[in-house]
Amino acid sequence: MFDIDGLRLDVAYSLDHNFMRKLRSFCQALKPDFALIGEVLFGDYNLIVNDDMLHSCTNYECYKGLFSSLNDMNLFEIAHSLHRQFGTEQWCIYRGKHLMTFADNHDVTRLASILKNKEHLRSAYGILMGMPGIPCLYYGSEWGVEGVKGPHSDYALRPCFSEPKPNELTDWIRRLISLRQDSDALCNGDYRNIIIQNHQLIFERRTNDGRIIVAINASEQEYTAYHDILNGIGTELITDTEISLKDGLILPPYSTQYIQL
Repeated sequence: MFDIDGLRLDVAYSLDHNFMRKLRSFCQALKPDFALIGEVLFGDYNLIVNDDMLHSCTNYECYKGLFSSLNDMNLFEIAHSLHRQFGTEQWCIYRGKHLMTFADNHDVTRLASILKNKEHLRSAYGILMGMPGIPCLYYGSEWGVEGVKGPHSDYALRPCFSEPKPNELTDWIRRLISLRQDSDALCNGDYRNIIIQNHQLIFERRTNDGRIIVAINASEQEYTAYHDILNGIGTELITDTEISLKDGLILPPYSTQYIQL
C-alpha cells in the first residue's frame, strides 16, 4: 500500500545484531534499494553499518566537531575527524561509507543557538554540504530558528510553525544543496585535507572525473592560502565566477568557497 523508501531505527546501537541482519535481508528482498539508517551516538559505526546490517547511521562525532571547532576557533578538530573517518589512507575507518551528517536534530540544541558567533552559520553549512556523508537538515534550521535543549523537555526543539520563514540563510543552504546534487565529487569523492589552520580549513573532494576544493575562513580577517594544488584557473561554484589562483587563494572574512579545478 505504501511505497516506503527506508527506515530510521531509533537507538540502533541497542538493537540485536541478528535482528538487523534479518531486517536487511527481508527489506532488500522486497525492494533492493530500501535504506536502513540507524541512530548511533558513540562507538564503532562499522559494527552495524556494513553489508549485512544497516546502510548508514548518524555521525555524531562530526556533529560535535562541526559546531565546537567553530566555537573554539579550532578547525583542526573537524579536520581531524573528517580525515580519521574518510581519508584515503588504509587506516581511515569509514572510507566508502555514507554516514548521515547533520548540524542539529530533534535531540540537541539547534545550531543557531549553540554557535557563539552567528556569522558561522553559513560556514557550518558550507562544511556540512562539502564533507562526505548524507547531509540531513532539521526542519526550521534552514531559517536559522533557535532552540535550546532543556533539562526536562525537548519542546523548545520541536516547535510548530504556522508558515515558512525563508531568509538569506535559506537561500544559502538551497544553493549549497543544488551544487552538491550536481557534483559527484561532493557526493562520492575522496576526502583530503589541504590546509588546516585554527581559523581556516581547505579540503579536497575528488573522483576520477573531477575535483572540488572546499575553502572555509571562519575568521573576521581576510586570509590568503598558498599550496601546490592551488594553481591555475578555477571556477568558484557558489558565485559561478572564474578565479585565478596564480597568487594564492584569497579567502574573504567569514567565507565559504567551492572551487572546481
